[in-house]
Amino acid sequence: MRVGAAGAEKPAVRVDDSSYVDVSDLAADFDERFFGSGGIARLAGPVAERIAAGQVRQLGDERIGAPIARPHQILCIGLNYSDHAAETGQAVPAEPILFTKSPNTLVGPYDDVRIPRGATKTDWEVELGIVIGTRTSYLDDVADAAAAIAGYVLVNDVSERAFQMERGGQWSKGKSAETFNPAGPWLVTPDEIPDVRELSMWLDVNGVRRQTGSTKTMIFDPYTIVHHLSQFMVLEPGDLVNTGTPPGVGMGHKPPIWLHPGDVIELGIDHLGVARQRVVAPR
Repeated sequence: MRVGAAGAEKPAVRVDDSSYVDVSDLAADFDERFFGSGGIARLAGPVAERIAAGQVRQLGDERIGAPIARPHQILCIGLNYSDHAAETGQAVPAEPILFTKSPNTLVGPYDDVRIPRGATKTDWEVELGIVIGTRTSYLDDVADAAAAIAGYVLVNDVSERAFQMERGGQWSKGKSAETFNPAGPWLVTPDEIPDVRELSMWLDVNGVRRQTGSTKTMIFDPYTIVHHLSQFMVLEPGDLVNTGTPPGVGMGHKPPIWLHPGDVIELGIDHLGVARQRVVAPR
């Protein structure tokens, strides 16, 4: 986890829902250097010792930031759930659809989501996020991808559909507004998840369930995605990959449902925690 005011977060390790171990003396941040130098493994012993010694802190009202520092890149996979492709009326892709999202969209799991100026069709997407753990390229086999993954995070891939679909060019136009990538509350290492290909996920807007799904309907699972991406680019430690969303997004409803200032989004994925964002007006 990362705890503290925006821009001044301290690295921490979650103990339970209400407490954590401060590791800011052991790691400057959960960033490219940390992941690329085996930082997670180095924390295990000291954290266990501090928990045993009772050196834990209470979360209280402290802000929880995104569990990783701003990454080198945020990569996203579109139409990656068979049931979501069906609700949009689009064919199941033959290989992963790739687009990018500006890294400065990353915010904490309870931070506000701000609608951009000129937006008319702002939408939600609960997603499983992959955090890359090692510098990786040209993986030989899908089986090799697991070793390149540091962990998983809960993500809301907020989208402005008018910018994305109606303004021409790349999808990134509708994906890269400020605050459009809330993530967290924590990063979960792979050993904590029984099967990443069978995680339940959900999203509510104003207390109404809008998305219900499971990673088992992914067209391309996390290992396939990482292997595929490595054929086209170098993946850096700390990079974030958003892996697509199940059905129930706003544009999939008839008539469509869009986000407005004052709305509250709540979302969760098994083992990855729960997040909550309030929608606010353009600045």
